[in-house]
Amino acid sequence: MKSAISLLLPVFSLALYGCQPPAPAAAPQGASGGSDLSAVMTARGLTDEDVLAAAKTWTPSGKHDDYVLFASGGQMGGLIAIGVPSMRILKYISVFETEPWQGYGYGGLSSKILKEGNQGGKDITWGDVHHPNLSETNGDYDGKYIFVNDKANARIAVVDLADFSTKQIIANPLIMSDHGGAFVTPNTDYVIESSQYAAPLGGGYAPLSDYNEKYRGAAMFWKFDKEKGRIDPSKSFAVELPPYMQDLSDAGKLASDGYVFIGSWNTERATGTGGDKSKPYLESGASQNDMDFLHIIDWKKAEKLVADGKTTTINGVKVISLETAAKEHVLTFVPEPKSPHGADVTPDGKFIVVGGKLDTHATLYDFAKIKDEMDKGEYASKDPYGVDVLDFAKSIKGQKEIGLGPLHSVFDDKGNVYTSVFLDSTVVKWNYLNLDQPTESIAVNYNIGHIAAAEGDTVSPDGHYVVAMNKMAEDRFTPVGPLLPQNFQLIDISGPTMKIIYDLPIPLGEPHYAQMIKADKLHTIPAYTPAGTNPYTNAVDPGAVKAGEERIERHGNKVDVYMSVIRSHFTPDYLELNQGDDVTLHVTSLEQAYDQTHGFTIDMYNVNLSMEPGKYEEVHFTADRAGVFPFYCTEFCSALHLEMEGYMLVKPKGA
Repeated sequence: MKSAISLLLPVFSLALYGCQPPAPAAAPQGASGGSDLSAVMTARGLTDEDVLAAAKTWTPSGKHDDYVLFASGGQMGGLIAIGVPSMRILKYISVFETEPWQGYGYGGLSSKILKEGNQGGKDITWGDVHHPNLSETNGDYDGKYIFVNDKANARIAVVDLADFSTKQIIANPLIMSDHGGAFVTPNTDYVIESSQYAAPLGGGYAPLSDYNEKYRGAAMFWKFDKEKGRIDPSKSFAVELPPYMQDLSDAGKLASDGYVFIGSWNTERATGTGGDKSKPYLESGASQNDMDFLHIIDWKKAEKLVADGKTTTINGVKVISLETAAKEHVLTFVPEPKSPHGADVTPDGKFIVVGGKLDTHATLYDFAKIKDEMDKGEYASKDPYGVDVLDFAKSIKGQKEIGLGPLHSVFDDKGNVYTSVFLDSTVVKWNYLNLDQPTESIAVNYNIGHIAAAEGDTVSPDGHYVVAMNKMAEDRFTPVGPLLPQNFQLIDISGPTMKIIYDLPIPLGEPHYAQMIKADKLHTIPAYTPAGTNPYTNAVDPGAVKAGEERIERHGNKVDVYMSVIRSHFTPDYLELNQGDDVTLHVTSLEQAYDQTHGFTIDMYNVNLSMEPGKYEEVHFTADRAGVFPFYCTEFCSALHLEMEGYMLVKPKGA
């Protein structure tokens, strides 16, 4: 019988070499093994399965990917856009961090966006990005925005997918860290941000001896204005939560629309040793109970309480108190095993899948049962803060044994669930519609955390692909020292069994969550039109100039420079300033050609801009250092790119 590769050779060879088949094989040449496919396979030790995987992921130059995966960048502070199935990195999107190629945070308008996120009077120029979430319409990704949280500094950002740039950063004045963000309700009415580590609300001080009384969590509901594409803090509110460690969250959809589900751990309320060796470390102290609490929040009821004025105000935030939330059944608990992490709503909205890090099961909660219990007032107990707790056994459809350390779950279009299992380093496939269906497991490398599937968090998942987001790489890639990249593995789920078809090293942070959207849902702009458009107002800026209107205006020591940028010169191309001048540069790119980007930097002044076609930028600084400072285009733009430069001359005081 012919091997699979012998059958594929004619097709794959045509794909590699065009319409004409390759010439007869010559002797193998170097590591590539020459130009004959079988010779290349022999020289490189490739199997039929290797070549089939290559054929499934290989995307020729000029051909676009079917999907875009938006992954958190972890400590990098931004997002990573990755094409699927090619697994080519398309762009790093700057969010909470300065980034010079995009001119983000180096004197231009983006510096103002970064300053929006300052906390406690400190400039914060990094973030720990965990959970990006795409905007939705009727429970499906709509390709308009993506929202990002910063766990380290309790912030939420809005990224516009028309130009893949950050337009707003909101600093949360209520909580000190977040993790269950930035998930959205099915029509992006609210962006949900829940706290991780309990602390006094508003940032005050209290000793750990007062943990039970004065430490709290919160679920923030940021109101999103879909017309303006911005969060409106004035219409946002929070629900106060007990001092458990709130974790991942998901919004209900279809059958469960109107509710939010937030996992939690540390119902023990452990606080660590504090130097007392008789006390356990927090990690063991917080892992004693067999059950923690899945938080169920009725956000539509909460919205009505806010409208009726049944809130208190902390640091300018309307807060539904824990007492009110419990009394009005805005907040209800159901037990969840053990040290839970993920809380993922099924595409039909009927079930919630929870994985316990110290459990071997995925637990399938039945929302219809939960709703029936709540409607009838059938509660099993109360927690120490007066929140009603449902009966665990009455609230679930069942449990599925899948391995040690289940974390997160995503879905396909056939009722299948794909759950990441951290300790076993596997992805396990099972069916939530039929719990008796056998599981399928595939080993991944190594210690998978989060997981993503094509449109796998929506009401209409696609199937096709799953991405395992592995925390470790070990022997997968060429050694680069003790700090190794993470490893994203692309899994083909279109066939009868799962197959790993690509490994992608992620070399700049620890990515956590990701979502994968159909590429044809993204409608990016080729240029800012008309020229002079401010990317943060989507309108021509009053400071923009047209060709021939460039000028320098001086009023005392205040200097306004109205500059244009076009291949291959700046106008004006030299500036004469006095030391101490208060300078504002109004810079307009007159380009409208696609991919015709310029850069602008002033040597020694820490000014660096990216001037995409049609973009308006504005820089304000004090000319405090005397001397001669070249400025030039940093983006190779034309044959005369090196000649695209000018001078800023700053006369010393008294000269």
